[in-house]
This record gives sequence, structure tokens and C-alpha cells, in this order.
Amino acid sequence: MKLKTHMRIFLVASLIWFVFLLAGMPEYYLQYSDQTMILFVLILLIPISLILVFVFKRIKQKKRMKIAVWYAFYFTVPFFIYDSIYCGVLLDHGIKFIIIFWFLSIYYLIPWVLFPVIATVLNRKYK
Repeated sequence: MKLKTHMRIFLVASLIWFVFLLAGMPEYYLQYSDQTMILFVLILLIPISLILVFVFKRIKQKKRMKIAVWYAFYFTVPFFIYDSIYCGVLLDHGIKFIIIFWFLSIYYLIPWVLFPVIATVLNRKYK
């Protein structure tokens, strides 16, 4: 990928993190029950998956897996850094924020599984 593409994905991911931060106010989703957050996490997987299918279909098969891994990187590593700063430092939870904000933490892992799986399925379907 070109540097311009990396920057675009990084900026989109950063904007999405910020939108989720604002949407989670006033307590960054802690005001909701665990059951509500489980439902939210599961429901959120649907539009994420549909968007990825749309985006990945437009990518050449040879590049699809590589780009899926880059997307997983940009939608996890910056999120972890931002959440570490916001939850760990500004909200003073330290590294415990990973447990307290479990509904965020699972999204540091999900893209590393979901994105390559979608790329693999598309590669098999659209040979």
C-alpha cells in the first residue's frame, strides 16, 4: 500500500474511535449494563462485517489478505493507544482499563480474526 493509503486508513480509524468515544459519553459506555454491552458488541459486528465485505470485494485477490491485516492493525493498535491514554491515564484506571472496559478490549482482538476470515471467504468465493 502507498503511504497515502496508510494515512487515509489511519485517519478513518482515528475518526471512528473518536465517534465511539463521543457516543459512549458520559462514562465511555460504563453507564450501560454488561448485557447491553454484549448485545451492542454482537450487533456492531454486523455492519462492520458488511462494510468489510464491500471494501474487500473491491481489492484484488492477491492483495486482499495483506490489506486485511493492515486494516486489522489500524483498527486495533491505534484504538489500544487511544484507549490507554483516555481510560488508563486520563480516567486513571491504569492498565486495569483492559478489564474494566472489556467491551473495548475485545475489539483489540476481533479484527485480527474477523478481517482475515472475511478476506479468506472472499478469496474463495471470487477466484
